[in-house]
Amino acid sequence: MDQFSRPVAPDAEALLANLRREGTPRRVHYMELFLDGEVQQAICERFDLTAGIRPGDPHLAEKRQIALQRFLGYDYVFTGLEGVDFPVWRSTIADTGPLPRAGGRTYQDEHRGPIMSWQDFEKYPWPDPHAATDRAMAWYEKNLPDDMCLIPTARGHFAEHLTWLMGYETLCFSLYDQRDLVQAIADRLLAIYRVVMERLLQFERVRAVWASDDMGFKTATLISPDDLRQFVLPGHKALAEMAHAAARPYLLHSCGNLHEILPDLLDDVKIDAKHSFEDTFELVTDAKADYGGRCALLGGIDVDFLCRADEPAIRKRVRQTLDVCTPGGGYCLGSGNSVANYIPVDSYLVMMDEGRRYAG
Repeated sequence: MDQFSRPVAPDAEALLANLRREGTPRRVHYMELFLDGEVQQAICERFDLTAGIRPGDPHLAEKRQIALQRFLGYDYVFTGLEGVDFPVWRSTIADTGPLPRAGGRTYQDEHRGPIMSWQDFEKYPWPDPHAATDRAMAWYEKNLPDDMCLIPTARGHFAEHLTWLMGYETLCFSLYDQRDLVQAIADRLLAIYRVVMERLLQFERVRAVWASDDMGFKTATLISPDDLRQFVLPGHKALAEMAHAAARPYLLHSCGNLHEILPDLLDDVKIDAKHSFEDTFELVTDAKADYGGRCALLGGIDVDFLCRADEPAIRKRVRQTLDVCTPGGGYCLGSGNSVANYIPVDSYLVMMDEGRRYAG
């Protein structure tokens, strides 16, 4: 695909009104958790999006991101603090995608992690969120076009870091015989993410925050709903309260089947938008009917579908999804998870183009 059918002018205020479900939007809005670097590079090269940006420009990455987001039709730039990194143990596997990563993909060692005992907890090199850099955010604050906004990552990896830091297997055993250690890790995570959130909310161009925390798999949550209620959801509730106190929506990405804790997310945590939908257990069109009046829904064009479907099928599914999800607002078009490097770039662009063509 070499061109879009029509241009899209960013409109951050309209995006936010759509997220707040303030009525059917005048056009389709788009959101993605992220586009893999290879996909971004392929699009920039195909459409010559970095023309005019000096190669040695110290803010080349930020200017490139603005050019890419505007070209694709997004109303925002996704960013965040840099340097809030948690050392974890990972293994590598070969990547067989059409746009391979250098060095291959990684997967988590689920048998063990860097924190398996109180001794490990005490000697673990916890990151200092005060020392993280906001260089990119500070530049965006002054230079982002007026019709766009910042939607940074609030991180909020409570469930993910419990599994990454302990190893999923160790976490499961610890939920039986080391619950105090699990609680200590959860408390430390919240202390770190509170500082992250405080720093993000200092920027006026930040108009919403996006947390990312995979809590489930195909059929259920990764740990019991009660354990999520004790060790994970309080962290998200605290961050959501901070965001709401600053009049910013709290968006949540979480992979997996979350049906058992959905009432907690809506009524207690009070998320403003839910992201990540998979055809194997929840269509976004079903979610619109079930709880689309209570929070916004993001994405939902299944990743596996995007990998396998041809152009007519993608266009048909996008139209059918928009027909159901657009009325009343509270829906943004996007993939079911993220634009991974194994999704054909043309399939992604076709999805975006059909959103431009959609008249409702």
